Amino acid sequence: MTAAGGTVPPSRGPAPFIRSPAVAASVLGGLALVVVAGTFPLGSAARQLNDETTASTLVALAFAAVGWLVAVRQPRNRMGWLLLAGGVFVALNFAMSFYIVLDYRLGYHLPLGAVALVLQPSWAPGIVCFGLAVLLFPDGRLPSPRLRWVLRVFLGLGVIWAGGAVAVTLGAIAAGHVRVDSTGNLVNIDHPTGTDAAWGAVQDAFFVTLVVVGVASLAGQVVRFRRSSGDRRQQLEWLLAGTVGAIVGLTLSIVLSDATGWLGVIGGFSFVLVAALPLSIGVAVLRYRLYDIDRLISRTLAYGAVTAVLAGAYVGLVLLATRELAFSSEVAVAVSTLAAAAAFNPVRRRVQRLVDRRFNRARYDADMIVAAFAARLQDETDPGATTLDLSMTVQQALEPAHLSLWITEIGS
Repeated sequence: MTAAGGTVPPSRGPAPFIRSPAVAASVLGGLALVVVAGTFPLGSAARQLNDETTASTLVALAFAAVGWLVAVRQPRNRMGWLLLAGGVFVALNFAMSFYIVLDYRLGYHLPLGAVALVLQPSWAPGIVCFGLAVLLFPDGRLPSPRLRWVLRVFLGLGVIWAGGAVAVTLGAIAAGHVRVDSTGNLVNIDHPTGTDAAWGAVQDAFFVTLVVVGVASLAGQVVRFRRSSGDRRQQLEWLLAGTVGAIVGLTLSIVLSDATGWLGVIGGFSFVLVAALPLSIGVAVLRYRLYDIDRLISRTLAYGAVTAVLAGAYVGLVLLATRELAFSSEVAVAVSTLAAAAAFNPVRRRVQRLVDRRFNRARYDADMIVAAFAARLQDETDPGATTLDLSMTVQQALEPAHLSLWITEIGS
């Protein structure tokens, strides 16, 4: 673009707030990897490594990995730095908790136990980072100026809360009254009393604010989704899909927290679904294959429904054959397996059609257009009309930028 004074240089946007963002991101990412790698032997030695802690550690690694990738690719976007820092903080919390159990509960008398106590409440700034990431999605800026008060209140309480956790820990160390529970948490933080009661009030207020921020952020994103189009709409679809997956995983982990057997295993590892949030944010921010989200959602729902239907039918057939019809268990299992295998494709087609009709409308409409063309083609005898109809069908179903039809004449 030129002006009277010559060529106008293109806008470079805001400068990155870190001089060497790739190096800084790699250092933080390497720190997260080292902390996670050390978490497993520490947890095993402290006898604290179970399904829930393993899943939570893997989720922290997912946040850090996605944050590192975004920070390297788009250093001016604060989303990557928030996810990366949050992942490091949460991973550090687990490692320090296991270290504290070894030192203060199991009597290993490890060095730097006081330092581990100070670093252990790192879950506090980690939660603050995750809340900011959802609020500032997708470009590190507020989606609406109306949410500035939400950001200010959240940041203010978050800083006081995170700083208060460190202050309570330092106070306990200075007073020589360090008491930790079986999971490595300082008792003064989990159950603040006396002079620490004020921090407990701040903590309660922060969690209420966190819920308000989450609801306000999602409500604002839903409004933006309804008004958006193109890439921005696809970005918001990824965010909402990841949020739903994270909520499902968190809910299952809470509901099944006291379950035993295979339900307990599902409850422990269901927290891994929380990783759907950072993964969806990473895809949306980097805009990698955004157009596949509708197909991904429809396939996930379809195969999940098919699995549930066939599993229920399989169990029902086995129980019917063994208890009501008095077949041997081997015969019942064989017959039920064959029946489930035979029903797979018909059930899948039926369920996929229902899911596409609701969640992948573009494909459903395209299938209907092609089916209508096939029905018309059976009675069509005019080549010119067929060619025109074919061109219109392809245009409606696929909406290509250009369309060319090559017809060869077959000699007699």
